[in-house]
Amino acid sequence: MEVLGITGGVGSGKSMVLEYLEEAYGAFVCQMDETARNLQRKGTRCFERIVEVFGPEILDSRGELDRAALGSIVFASAEKLRQLNGIVHPEVIREVDFDIRKKAAEGVRLYVVEAALLPDVGKELCDEIWYIYADENVRRDRLKAARGYTDNKISQMIASQPEEERFRSVCSVVIDNSGDFEDTKKQIGDNLQL
Repeated sequence: MEVLGITGGVGSGKSMVLEYLEEAYGAFVCQMDETARNLQRKGTRCFERIVEVFGPEILDSRGELDRAALGSIVFASAEKLRQLNGIVHPEVIREVDFDIRKKAAEGVRLYVVEAALLPDVGKELCDEIWYIYADENVRRDRLKAARGYTDNKISQMIASQPEEERFRSVCSVVIDNSGDFEDTKKQIGDNLQL
């Protein structure tokens, strides 16, 4: 089984690439952010550790994590963010590694791991990593059109992610998704070795 990592900045079009890999190549797609959210639900080991470290003030009225409250704590302090990542990231890696082995046993040929933070978290799970690139102006236009984000919010999101050089330094393939998606499909086909 091939384990392909997909990474790139917000608005680069990773979702379109993932959908295409599912439809055209029968890939199983694992989005690490979604895995992390599932592992932080009430009653999980990860949830319990987060509450133990950050206190009950990060819970909402239903006793679930209040992501906004937690976010305001961790994004105001590099140390707090390190603490949270130290709880969540090992659990996510363990869960995804288990799922990769399970899907391999089931005969899946292409397993795709997607995460914006893949250059720093999870790269060891992948046989190779692709960087989905798009010009910043294209990314900004996409985020305004699809999500209604303001320029300020987009700038904050871009600033919070790894820089382009970091993505390029760990990726063996760069897919330029700035233009027509037919061109992106061709690049995928040219680079996918199944």
